[in-house]
Amino acid sequence: MSEDKPKLLILEDDEGLRRQYRWALSDYNLFLCGTRAEALDVARIERPPLAVVDLGLPPDPDGATEGLAALEGILAMAPETKIIVASGNESREHALKAVSLGAYDFYQKPIEIDVLRTILDRALKLYRLEAENRELIQLRISNSPIDGIIGASQEMIRMCRTIEKIAPTNVAVLVLGESGTGKELVAQAIHMLSPRRNRPFVAINCGAIPEALLESELFGHEKGAFTGAIKQTIGKIESAHTGTLFLDEIGDLPQPLQVKLLRFLSTRLIERVGGRQQIPVDVRIICATNQNLEERMADGRFREDLFYRLNEVIIRIPPLRDREEDSILLASYFLKRFNTQFDRKLRGFTTEAISAIAANGWRGNVRELENRIKRAVIMADGTHITAADLELAAGEQDSDDFDLRAARSRAERMVIQRALTHSNGNLSIAAKLLGVSRPTLYSLIEGLGMAIAHLGASESPS
Repeated sequence: MSEDKPKLLILEDDEGLRRQYRWALSDYNLFLCGTRAEALDVARIERPPLAVVDLGLPPDPDGATEGLAALEGILAMAPETKIIVASGNESREHALKAVSLGAYDFYQKPIEIDVLRTILDRALKLYRLEAENRELIQLRISNSPIDGIIGASQEMIRMCRTIEKIAPTNVAVLVLGESGTGKELVAQAIHMLSPRRNRPFVAINCGAIPEALLESELFGHEKGAFTGAIKQTIGKIESAHTGTLFLDEIGDLPQPLQVKLLRFLSTRLIERVGGRQQIPVDVRIICATNQNLEERMADGRFREDLFYRLNEVIIRIPPLRDREEDSILLASYFLKRFNTQFDRKLRGFTTEAISAIAANGWRGNVRELENRIKRAVIMADGTHITAADLELAAGEQDSDDFDLRAARSRAERMVIQRALTHSNGNLSIAAKLLGVSRPTLYSLIEGLGMAIAHLGASESPS
């Protein structure tokens, strides 16, 4: 059999029909099986992109128990396989049951080869598009300097370039972004791309520790420095020596500790609480906040001199609502991750769920999206995640938006991003999916400010 031909598993107990399939579908690598056991062996070894399964198999030729069991078994072995089930006119309800269990489509006997060919062609195209989409997502994951954060929007690409430029240096970095945007992941990325990557990365949330304990947490303490200090303790700053210290929620740092942190940044020396020895510490400082530090400086809650010490470079993480084309990409990434974590075999999102993801404003940003997908993966009953599983209404906007031009631009960006994702960045294929010429698509991409090179496109306009 030619390896260039797509693999097609056929489960049919009628020998005459198997001969007909062999003659009529010779442009496929056929695996003809007469029993469920044979079909499951083929599915496990070959993982075919396509399968045709007769529902009326012995020992239940008039029912569908054996055919449905074969369907579920094949999907368990090869969840990406597109299965077309065959049934008689009197068993249409069995075919619909098969579709609810994950079958791609069904057709009614007697066989009409031209109809079956059309269904197989459409199923094969979808299989290949989904395979390309999985590869593209994996490529973006592996190529991203930010572990766990996926994005193809212009804003994220610009941010990643900034990270790559500043990581090898020793400049202090201030990361700004709303809650849930992934500020600590950005700090970790800077650390991992720096010469300090094999040294400690130490994080502390300045807003999560009571003020009375925060000084000891940061600077450490000597034995007997205060009640309960029964031994010498190294602080977070000293623990990060030769590495990176990440101060999250720096805007919540109390005024007295702002003074002590400023002194350390000036001298690179610390004193533990209750101690007199000055200890040199070599550490890179990365801070983050979701607050407006300029406003806190204006009302005296944050020192201006400390602010300018900390923000040698500022990185702003855009909220998810400002990069809508990333939401579907992130959702696919989280679905794959949680499928593995919870041993589920969900095959994707329904059309309504994709619309809901794209339309939602995501006030909680990436963290909210991640939690929604996680909950849906655990709770979903079907083969695909629905808008109801996400507890979203399909197409529902999270906030009012009456800017027609902006809405049109967002919709165009989203549709183009989907086409580029499905085509693995191939402009010709994407243009065909969109029903426009390749030069027209290129002009739309340029006009919308999308970064073609970073979307995986390999073609130039003509």
